[in-house]
Amino acid sequence: MACRISELVINSRDPERLAAFWCEVLGFAVLDRDEGTVEIGPEKEGFGGLQPTLVFNSSDEPRAGRLPLHFDVNATDRDQDAELERLLSIGARRADVGQTGEESWHVLADPEGNEFCLLRRRLSP
Repeated sequence: MACRISELVINSRDPERLAAFWCEVLGFAVLDRDEGTVEIGPEKEGFGGLQPTLVFNSSDEPRAGRLPLHFDVNATDRDQDAELERLLSIGARRADVGQTGEESWHVLADPEGNEFCLLRRRLSP
């Protein structure tokens, strides 16, 4: 039997702020709050569903350089340009990680500067 990713844990200066941002991006809901930790995920599936939950832990440790891991997201109900505008309006910002400008994706950063990519292909919800 194989393993499955159930949670992704992200250190954060402001777990509440990042959780709110990623809830808006992904259509997730807050599943649990504990001292300095906020867990979000699909409201109907919760923890243990097909999608991993995201756990934001409070941390004062400074981040050094780019993350070794980043999220790729795809729009589900609109085209890439419309989704880019939506993400920018809720607090994402464009990020430069050395792209050429010819890529089919957009590199963005969340409110704490964690990079993620908006891919072109639309996925079913």
